[in-house]
Amino acid sequence: MLLALDTATPLVTVALHDGDDVVAERLADRPMKHGEQLAPLIETVMADAGIVRQDLTAIAVGAGPGPFTGLRVGLVTARTLGFVLEVPVYAVCSLDVLAVEAADTGAVSTDFVVATDARRKEVYVASYDAEGVRLAGPEVRLPADVATEVPVVGEGPVLYPTAFPHAAGPTRPSAGWLARVVHDERAELLDPEPLYLRRPDAVAGAARKPVS
Repeated sequence: MLLALDTATPLVTVALHDGDDVVAERLADRPMKHGEQLAPLIETVMADAGIVRQDLTAIAVGAGPGPFTGLRVGLVTARTLGFVLEVPVYAVCSLDVLAVEAADTGAVSTDFVVATDARRKEVYVASYDAEGVRLAGPEVRLPADVATEVPVVGEGPVLYPTAFPHAAGPTRPSAGWLARVVHDERAELLDPEPLYLRRPDAVAGAARKPVS
């Protein structure tokens, strides 16, 4: 049983895959509460599927890119569960998950772009072929610098419709699709380390000068 979780966006998402398909999936009902909601959501999806933690055989986690705090919660939880249960942990770029869902559901039929909210009036962006295979990126860019007429998946078109006038597919990554991507190896499987793409907002202060 594969447990999948993604904390790269304001809403935590968790799912279970039994080897054939997704059997349970939950989405947080409150944004920006990753630390409070992730563990209860994991317990809820396992209860939905009628399993216990010892039934898990692997963990899948979204590696972002995304905000520092949210990614840290998800990655630390995934690594801890993997260590305790002695099961492998696989990470996937969250933009790749959006791309595979868009391609497999028929939301896109040509090359396309995934653009998600990077805050600071920027987007995380990557380009894909019609099958959902990444061609370039991810990177952090200003929407105006990557404006395009091709279909764009993710929150980018919602936030910046002038730069991305042709919205397509899902806006946020789904743990269910993350589980499918990992199970079927539809994207590059990464070590469970976060894709920040920029330095965290909170950094250590400068060293103090010694008192003379």
